[in-house]
Amino acid sequence: MLTLVGVVHDHPASTYRVRQVVTELDPEVLALELPPISIPLFKQYASTDRSPPVFGGEMSAAIQAAATGTIVGIDRPTGGFFQRLGRNLLRERPSLQTVRNLVSDAVDTTKHAVICRAAAAVGARTSVRLEVDSPVSHDIDWADTPDDQARDERTQVHRSRSFMNAFRTASRSQASRLEDVAREEEMAARLLQLRKEGDTVAVVGIEHLDSVAERLHAVGDETSPDGLRDH
Repeated sequence: MLTLVGVVHDHPASTYRVRQVVTELDPEVLALELPPISIPLFKQYASTDRSPPVFGGEMSAAIQAAATGTIVGIDRPTGGFFQRLGRNLLRERPSLQTVRNLVSDAVDTTKHAVICRAAAAVGARTSVRLEVDSPVSHDIDWADTPDDQARDERTQVHRSRSFMNAFRTASRSQASRLEDVAREEEMAARLLQLRKEGDTVAVVGIEHLDSVAERLHAVGDETSPDGLRDH
């Protein structure tokens, strides 16, 4: 079984949902929308008595809830991502400016992943936990009622999807589209590999959930159509 959990990053309702799904399903593989080399840092964030952890949002909360099993990152930068991006560039032959934008984004993403690994190295040698990313702020927190948290999350999902739809049809850059396609293709491909190791729970941003699910369902129609669940 492969279970996809869509999240609004750092939202308390999303964090709660991730913890509940991982705890109840106890998957053999936990796949996270994180660069593979950043996983050690988020494992350190999860190594705390506080629940949910102070740092790392829903990703470290998912790790904390995983009693056993393998924990992997499935997001860029990876060799598979760059191969898919390269194939898409050859197929579409975008403008030179688009290629420059993609290279700039790739450099920034790789730098950030390396910083996460460096922060993990510091944490492994000291008791210091370095917060690499500032958490996303929301108008609601753990002190609010579950109904209010869920309502706020639904509002944010609706707002985000409306914005992305408008962005896609109006001013969204070709570079952003090509990058997202390569990311979602690679995440789906990795999940198809990982599910062979056992029951898998994957935590991905809500903006990628539908696309990744569609790619998995397309393969599932030919193999195991009942082996995928979305949350």
